[in-house]
Amino acid sequence: MKKKHNEHKVEEQMPETGCEAPQEEVMEETEEQQAEETAEEPSSDKEIKDLQDKLAEANDRYLRLAAEFDNYRRRSAKERMDLISLANENLVKDMLPIIDDFERALAAMKDSDDAASAKEGVELIYNKVVAFLKKNGVKEIEATGKEFDTDFHEAVAQFPVEDEEKKNKVIDVTQKGYTMGDKVIRYAKVVTGV
Repeated sequence: MKKKHNEHKVEEQMPETGCEAPQEEVMEETEEQQAEETAEEPSSDKEIKDLQDKLAEANDRYLRLAAEFDNYRRRSAKERMDLISLANENLVKDMLPIIDDFERALAAMKDSDDAASAKEGVELIYNKVVAFLKKNGVKEIEATGKEFDTDFHEAVAQFPVEDEEKKNKVIDVTQKGYTMGDKVIRYAKVVTGV
């Protein structure tokens, strides 16, 4: 009640000249704002639809890209497996003549009692295997008399030696080691001097 009473006092204190004009302007401005807001609502719906369309398009591109990458990954894995398979196939093809030689040598040993010809046949096959390994980049690791090196040798035993020059050196090889390129494919099993 005091509020109403105060409002009447304010109205009474204000002169009547132009007092109502500012109220009318404020009312007109609020009506204009309401009209603008109602006009913006359809454009916001349009904006929402545009954003939804853009989102759907981005999701579609993402799904296609993910599917494309998945296909690429599968294709490259298959190509890798095919390459390994082809390499193994070529390796086996190169070994078939050696198998044939072994079969001929075994057949010749059954029919003959000549040990010298059997020995010669086995040596020929051995030389073919060594040539085959060299052709494929496989090399024997030189070990006897060399300094013991853990990068190439595996010590299976240690043997006491009196000669100082033979200490920490390979004095015997129990199993040969091999490298293929720069990689050790089998370490040489050796006996070292201590």
